[in-house]
Amino acid sequence: MNILKDVLLELFSMFVADARLTAAILAIVVIAALMIDATGWSPLVGGAVLLLGCIAVLLLSVRREAARRLLESRH
Repeated sequence: MNILKDVLLELFSMFVADARLTAAILAIVVIAALMIDATGWSPLVGGAVLLLGCIAVLLLSVRREAARRLLESRH
């Protein structure tokens, strides 16, 4: 039981650690789902939006973190 608790706490802390990343990914998921439901487009289009959106969010997050670390190293 202790291992399960530790795993769940670790998963929770991964999502809470970067709230902006979590919120952006959830927004991309909602946008992709709404595109499929509201427009009637193929789920393949929604999947492409989901894939490209998640990649874009990840790249922006990495860029933001790299810029933050660069500023910290200069001080």
